Amino acid sequence: MGLVTSKEMFEKAYQGGYAVGAFNVNNMEIIQGIVEAANETNAPVILQVSAGARKYANPIYLKKLVEAAAECNQKAGKDIPMVLHLDHGPDFETCKDCIDSGFTSVMIDGSKYDFEENVALTKKVVEYAHARGVVVEAELGKLAGIEDDVQVNEKDAMYTDPAQAEEFVKRTGCDSLAIAIGTSHGAYKFKGEAKLRFDILEEIGKRLPGFPIVLHGASSVPQEFVAMCNEYGGNIPGAKGVPEEMLRKAATMAVCKINIDSDIRLAMTANIRECFTKSPEVFDPRTYLGQARTAVKDMVKHKIVDVLGCDNKA
Repeated sequence: MGLVTSKEMFEKAYQGGYAVGAFNVNNMEIIQGIVEAANETNAPVILQVSAGARKYANPIYLKKLVEAAAECNQKAGKDIPMVLHLDHGPDFETCKDCIDSGFTSVMIDGSKYDFEENVALTKKVVEYAHARGVVVEAELGKLAGIEDDVQVNEKDAMYTDPAQAEEFVKRTGCDSLAIAIGTSHGAYKFKGEAKLRFDILEEIGKRLPGFPIVLHGASSVPQEFVAMCNEYGGNIPGAKGVPEEMLRKAATMAVCKINIDSDIRLAMTANIRECFTKSPEVFDPRTYLGQARTAVKDMVKHKIVDVLGCDNKA
């Protein structure tokens, strides 16, 4: 099947009461682990590249690695739909570059601007993307936390206003909308108990029936990985994420795409730390990165089956 847009993927997810996983990729092992998990569970999948990943690995490397994954699938007779998506595109130029280079989906994040500026920027990206068969995700509201170049203090976080969301979608023509209902970027999401504003999500769903909503900052920060990191020399005190049962509930509502990044980082780091500690003689990257790749695959399979509900939906 190769690379596709998320349009049909989201339509099926909305009707089916599940969400598609959008997993951030930074290197070959992460891509392989995610795609292997999607293949084994027969699930659609979104591979997304952040601005930070583009700086780290070079956009050409990442695009070619994703294309290689799609080609390997085709040769193996695997028919899962895969989306190559830009996560948190900071400006029109970055979105344009990704569209021109073969991405099938881009996100323009104008949430740092006021409403009218966000509308104007998003509409500009939508017009350019749609003319080239690419879909656009936008963002309204501000999520707290830190992810690559996206940094918002907790006091500056802002829930998405349902009435503004309705107006925003109608004026911009965006294909999906990331909203702020209490999730947060990074591994340190909550000081107390997690609270998601399902009332906001429900109201947006009523105002925009059938329209796909996106949750950013939705890693669950599995405590077994946090404990594992700390046991083998790490220092990650108090990290906590969004409870998986809350994500599953969101997936039965209007949420069609759930972003997962920190969980991948934790799974990789925990297993590499364990390998270095238990087997200090190991110096072959294929050994510890291979172990990390398997950990990513297992974690993504769990998310697909037990949290997102998109297994056997390819």
